[in-house]
Amino acid sequence: MTQAHRPLLGCIADDFTGATDLASTLVAGGMRTVQTIGVQDDAKLADIATDAIVVALKTRTVPAQEAVEQSLAALAWLHARGCRQTFFKYCSTFDSTPAGNIGPVTQALMAATGTPLAIACPAFPANQRTVYQGYLFVGDVLLSESGMRNHPLTPMRDPSLVRVLQAQTDATVGLVAHQVVARGAGAVRARLAQLRAEGAGMAIADALDEKDLLVLGEACADHPLVTGGSGMAMGLPANFRRQGLLPAQDATTLPRIAGRCAVLAGSASDMTNRQVAQWIEDGRPAFRIDPMLLAAGEPVVARALAFARRSIGTPLIYATGPADEVAAVQRRLGVQAAGTMIEHAMGDLARGLREQGVRHFVVAGGETSGAVVLALGMEMLRIGAPIAPGVPATVSLGRDQMGFALKSGNFGGPDFFAQAVAALAGSDAARATGVE
Repeated sequence: MTQAHRPLLGCIADDFTGATDLASTLVAGGMRTVQTIGVQDDAKLADIATDAIVVALKTRTVPAQEAVEQSLAALAWLHARGCRQTFFKYCSTFDSTPAGNIGPVTQALMAATGTPLAIACPAFPANQRTVYQGYLFVGDVLLSESGMRNHPLTPMRDPSLVRVLQAQTDATVGLVAHQVVARGAGAVRARLAQLRAEGAGMAIADALDEKDLLVLGEACADHPLVTGGSGMAMGLPANFRRQGLLPAQDATTLPRIAGRCAVLAGSASDMTNRQVAQWIEDGRPAFRIDPMLLAAGEPVVARALAFARRSIGTPLIYATGPADEVAAVQRRLGVQAAGTMIEHAMGDLARGLREQGVRHFVVAGGETSGAVVLALGMEMLRIGAPIAPGVPATVSLGRDQMGFALKSGNFGGPDFFAQAVAALAGSDAARATGVE
């Protein structure tokens, strides 16, 4: 990679939709951003001008040691590319597994980067995630009272982020309370220095709005490692700009790609359920993947592909269902087995849809997005303008260019699917789905 193409910021995301969410934030800040699907061959990035690289991993729900190993490998690769600062991105609902993986990965990255104290803030006010006195709120309710309490893979029933993170690490976890953040970046730096002197190794930071996130970003300008949700990255581009390293530029431009569009939904989140219901209510074509029929060996994928082939307009193929139905399937098949089965089916569907001429994919769910992107053999994505907060339009790099909107389960409004189809595929797709 030439000196001119060396990125400023190297990012590690623990799932695919989280990676695009973060990349969208960086693009909005004027950073030309490429998302890689895991660690890639250097030659593929040699002639790509980029200010930030986001490495998308699939480590949110794997064993903690595996998550640490993959994250350290990504860090070494990013450092070899010349990145000046590292960002570890996790979900704005701070979920991984009961044993990690946020704490173990953060601690390993701290050791590798020589970071004495790492800040942690998952707040994303644009999507109603805020942190106050160390407690995470979703809208007006505590995390433990939100839909995340019944998440099929990573239920979150404790809203105290200090307590959650402390259970995942042997480092002492402190708090940068909102009254400190409200006094500006200097006050935050002083509080972090105080916590470090007291022996803390990590610090949860409060944030109620975007102004708070910009303050936190400025306070971390000289930190080798920063951790948080995508909102925590809002203030980082300005740090590089103040140093004269990042020019003012439009980083959102993407090429137009011709071809059909399809929507694949595997998330069981409340919002994805609403989005599926809205699509069906609007009279658009939809096919449900029944997990029990899939488990019984029925040719469900073949039926779904036949449905998509004869559909007029953009088809939705979904495995989304109410929490009680998902729980019943998990009891019968096992949590891991049920999730893996759906991911494999979604990957098979993506390959079959590509053979039908589909070149744009709207995908709901982090695990589903990872399955689809990997099944299609995508290695790098150029990030464009946002379709909804945290969900940008993206285009794959390479000879077989395709468009993607990879959505975390709870992101977007009820009509997000139609909005994303229109954004990816343009006016023809908008007319086909009744969105103009």
